Amino acid sequence: MFAASQPALPRVGVIGLATYVPTPRMSSAELAAATGIAEDVIVHKFGIRQKPMPGPDDHPCAMGAKAAQTALARAGVDPLEVDVIISISEEHKERPLMVSGIKIQQLIGARNAWAIDIAQRCCTTIAGLTLARALLQTDPRVKTVLLAGGYRNGDLIDYRNPRVSFMYALAAGGGALVLRRDAERNLLLGGAHISDGDFADDVSCAAGGTMQPVTPALAGTAATMLDVHDVEGMKARLGERSHRNFMQVIAEAARAAGATPRDLGYLAILHMKPSAHQAVLAELGLPLERSTYLADYGHLGQFDPILSLELGLAAGRVRAGDLVVMASAGVSYAWGAYALRWG
Repeated sequence: MFAASQPALPRVGVIGLATYVPTPRMSSAELAAATGIAEDVIVHKFGIRQKPMPGPDDHPCAMGAKAAQTALARAGVDPLEVDVIISISEEHKERPLMVSGIKIQQLIGARNAWAIDIAQRCCTTIAGLTLARALLQTDPRVKTVLLAGGYRNGDLIDYRNPRVSFMYALAAGGGALVLRRDAERNLLLGGAHISDGDFADDVSCAAGGTMQPVTPALAGTAATMLDVHDVEGMKARLGERSHRNFMQVIAEAARAAGATPRDLGYLAILHMKPSAHQAVLAELGLPLERSTYLADYGHLGQFDPILSLELGLAAGRVRAGDLVVMASAGVSYAWGAYALRWG
């Protein structure tokens, strides 16, 4: 007996993308003064020449909405055509417990959409691509999905706390991707994800949740800032697993595209220290010009891969037909990568 053939799933592609980067900047000299670390170390070891800082109106949902408006305009899509908004914004936003996706819906006038928030720290964009593609392929009512959000976790960094020095690069900005079912270009091919619960309690704000509510005595203190609660344990576990997991998700994303890591044309990767960035490219056999180092932007969380892709396109580093992999990693801890065929 012959099994009935399954119908091919619809193709899904990126038809618009954009980032919003605030105008104010913190220079390497200013970051050196704030941290007490030599400017030469900030530039060459941390990989930060400058980073965007929020202006008075640069709140996470607002920045996500600005990026979304640009991405929709580039795609030629009216906000009323958006069926679903997946907010890839951060938990630290305009007000606690607000639904970011619904706020972005309001700001851009996407009255016909429904909205939902997802969160996986700096891997949220990658997770969002996986969820959005599945939705577009399986629900015939959904034709256009908008991923959008903003990032201001830099507000939660105490520059005099050496335990969070690996987060001194945190900056401010927003990003957006417009996805369309039955697209003809920039096709999503598949992704890979790893999360590791051994890191779940390592990085957070001590106060502000149900375990330790913010009291008047705690407001504005170090307890409300990001901190690392097990420095040596997290460092040891990251040394054993982080690079391995990062390379694994990149390789699995490439395989989901029917390729190998050596077939990559461009790697849209998060900001990391220069030595780590160069090590990843070297292991993949990619020259430095097949990626973009974000020394003038710092770390915009989950929006780094969108920013890298946008900058790569503007500089001509992404060519038609390239296999592009967007890759990121985030505290708690997660690693993710997604493959696209550009053009």
